[in-house]
Amino acid sequence: MFFAIRCFIPRMSRLAQCRFISKGHSLKNGGLERVVSAFRSVCGEDGVSLSQAVREQHGRDESVHRCCPPDVVVWPRSVEEVSALAKICNHHCLPIIPFGTGTGLEGGVGALKGGVCFSLRNMDSVLDLHEEDFDVTVEPGVTRKALNSYLRDTGLWFPVDPGADASLCGMAATSASGTNAVRYGTMKENVLNLEVVLADGSILHTAGQRRRPRKTSAGYNLTNLFVGSEGTLGVITKATLRLYGVPEAVVSAVCSFPSVQAAVDSTVQVLQAGVPIARIEFLDDVMIAACNRFSSLSYPVCPTLFLEFHGTEKSLEEQVTSTEEIVQENGGSDFSWARDPETRGRLWKARHDAWYAALALRPGCKIIVDTKRDLIQNHLTGPIAGHVGDGNFHCILVLDPEDQDEVERVHLFTDRLARRALALDGSCTGEHGVGLGKRVLLREEVGPQAMKVMQGLKASLDPKNLMNPGKVL
Repeated sequence: MFFAIRCFIPRMSRLAQCRFISKGHSLKNGGLERVVSAFRSVCGEDGVSLSQAVREQHGRDESVHRCCPPDVVVWPRSVEEVSALAKICNHHCLPIIPFGTGTGLEGGVGALKGGVCFSLRNMDSVLDLHEEDFDVTVEPGVTRKALNSYLRDTGLWFPVDPGADASLCGMAATSASGTNAVRYGTMKENVLNLEVVLADGSILHTAGQRRRPRKTSAGYNLTNLFVGSEGTLGVITKATLRLYGVPEAVVSAVCSFPSVQAAVDSTVQVLQAGVPIARIEFLDDVMIAACNRFSSLSYPVCPTLFLEFHGTEKSLEEQVTSTEEIVQENGGSDFSWARDPETRGRLWKARHDAWYAALALRPGCKIIVDTKRDLIQNHLTGPIAGHVGDGNFHCILVLDPEDQDEVERVHLFTDRLARRALALDGSCTGEHGVGLGKRVLLREEVGPQAMKVMQGLKASLDPKNLMNPGKVL
């Protein structure tokens, strides 16, 4: 079929052919052999795979979206190899799908139109650590845990913590947030420079090669253009990140409340009081019950806040005293303390395992993540966990995919809730990106003129629509 179509468009420009192919092209037979041979000449025999199992592994993330395997998976080892592979893909009009650790939640790694998955795990070096300037440059195979392990003896750390041990460049690509965002910000505030391979194989440094300024007014903010671009504008091959000093003292606490409103009121009042709290996470009664069961905890089954304070010993006393007073005024319980690193580690691991704890509520069911309201009247299971300090909530909806009535109720529910968030001047996506599931909602959120500008930027940087096609826009 593909050969016949090409015969009927002999005078079509290469750009037009690429646009046509990108609507649904998969490599076949001789064309596949030629391209794979070219790929192997760049990254070696072991750097290319056509295995069905490997392709399926790279065609899905942690989301509910179906697996869409690429035609081939490649493992480049350097930016030069990424550039060379991209040039081959550009010449043959093959879609490019960047892949980090596969921990995303919006279907961002699915090869909707076939093509080539660039798995970046072999590019895993920590580069150019500047302890005195509090910054570091990393390759895309470096995860946040690996970086903090590398920094262990320097007195520095990278605080953006989405829970999963995601790759740092992947976190930049999705503009990830996390439990520390209330004090340290999200990826958007902590990326200083990016090295990006564009669709034609050219290499861009968004703030200038080797530049790492904390502040700059030099032209357009290209760095933040690529933060959150979800692989649709280029492949991020290096990220220069802000670092922070490890706090002198850290203490965590758990507090339960008689109602959701009381927990939320406490959070707002703590922030209004100017308490420089590092983490303040909300879990509703369903979520804390799931975490108790999954992580062998014994907290009261009611709306709960997990809190963490960073600073000097003296400043911690002030933070804790102020927070305790506010909590007690709202009917909160006494704090259950976690002071030593091991206990604090268990506490926050339980919070990060909330996804799997929710899944365990109904074994064999699948998960949809969105925001939560009116669950009881819709007879749905949807425990809430949220980075309440920066207004970011997750509802983990657990459903039986074989129950069509429940599936329909979940679809209507999530659509209604996303629009309620927009009606409150919020966003349809808290931190996991747009991916596949929220493209229509993105249009409603930003409006037609912003969409037109985004589409123009996409067309300028990726005129053949090869970079992760079918996502975001």
